[in-house]
Amino acid sequence: MLSLKDFDYSLPQELIAQEPAKPRDHARLLCLDKNNGGIIHRRFDDLSKILKKGDILVINDSKVFPARLLGHKKETGGRVEVFLHKHKQAFIWECLIGGKVKAGAIIVLGLGLEGRLLADQGDGTWLVSFNFEKEKFWKILERIGRMPLPPYITPNEKQHLDRVRYQTVYAAKKNIGSVAAPTAGLHFTKRLLKQLSALGVLLVPVTLHVGLGTFASVKEDNIIDHKMHSEYVSITKKSAQLLARAKKNRQRIIGVGTTSCRVLESYGQAIKQGKLSLGESYNEWTEIFIYPGYKFELLDSLITNFHLPKSSLLMLVSALAGEREIKEAYKQAIASNYRFYSYGDAMFIG
Repeated sequence: MLSLKDFDYSLPQELIAQEPAKPRDHARLLCLDKNNGGIIHRRFDDLSKILKKGDILVINDSKVFPARLLGHKKETGGRVEVFLHKHKQAFIWECLIGGKVKAGAIIVLGLGLEGRLLADQGDGTWLVSFNFEKEKFWKILERIGRMPLPPYITPNEKQHLDRVRYQTVYAAKKNIGSVAAPTAGLHFTKRLLKQLSALGVLLVPVTLHVGLGTFASVKEDNIIDHKMHSEYVSITKKSAQLLARAKKNRQRIIGVGTTSCRVLESYGQAIKQGKLSLGESYNEWTEIFIYPGYKFELLDSLITNFHLPKSSLLMLVSALAGEREIKEAYKQAIASNYRFYSYGDAMFIG
């Protein structure tokens, strides 16, 4: 049995980062050797010294949208928060709702946008029908929506700051769809990406629209019983061919963040099960849950942040580097005053 308590640790409140490093690529980087547990303390832009020609850097190019909406009940005026999670069909979204509500209630959100609560789905989410969709809906969202910062970060009064810093520099406009940032990617600057490219490191974009599946806490004592929410993943034909060539040439495949890792391993599992061949494009919903004992199919190394206790993300990195090794790395990071979570420092597991 893999016990939930084995993935718990204590973190001083002051180590939870409230803003990113300035500049982004000056965050600290703990380098963990997954083969022997060796630890070296560096800076994030030292990746230009760590990575080498021929390495494949797999990035999640999904773009975060302002998914938090503040409104009130049309009937009573009571305050309600609507957190957009997943687009289901025309006009209808799956949402998290903050406030006391019931089915049929109409929530007034601003600029003419309203949402009617259709049904409580019993898993903490509601189906909500909005009165606008497509271009009109997104235009209103850009004006009244707030960035979906995690609850441990205090939003900046100047909201436009978080719109910039809670977004990777390589997020693709055509791939808008995440309700949380793929945070390991937040450390990259255009300058660092240019350095890595000049070095001969190849950037390969994939997409995972980050939803509840990535950040929902694990509650089951036996973690194997945990059920992930599904998230949409995609690999284009071009990226798939680059991955196939890299695998053939034994080039190192490095995931930027646990989301990129989950795309790669969902793809790897589909190939292993004979559903498609390496080099084919991939578009699917994934519920992959990676925990110790998992055999990685495509991923060799990982760039990642420091994760919350008892989270599926902490279990994923423990699967890659070893439970004991991750516990020691986190112990050293805390002792060395590393900054934790979304805006915090990073790890390189290789």
